[in-house]
Amino acid sequence: MTKLTTHVLDIYSGKPGRGIKVDLYHINDNKREKLSSVILNNDGRPDKPLVEGSNFKEGQYEIIFFIGDYFKNITEMQKTPFLDDVVVRFGISNPKEHYHVPLLVSPWSYSTYRGS
Repeated sequence: MTKLTTHVLDIYSGKPGRGIKVDLYHINDNKREKLSSVILNNDGRPDKPLVEGSNFKEGQYEIIFFIGDYFKNITEMQKTPFLDDVVVRFGISNPKEHYHVPLLVSPWSYSTYRGS
């Protein structure tokens, strides 16, 4: 099945990023269309794909991971976090494939890649 999935690993605490809010947008002609908004489960994953099937189209996408709120809840961070919303923009060239966009995150850094 064609779909877009994600998960978050908190490398600061060594645990999945549970409770993180994630929004997904499709970008067309510089207009953003919100496709989904989820809260990650105890495994740091959404309970279902962010988008799938006929709603999964070629084009530009944007995932926003709201990690500032997450780290405020689990650490004693500064009032103004170094990282707040992590925005990942990427392109889908073949919507017949499965795309997975994981995020490895700490209060001061992040990394992402196309997973499988």
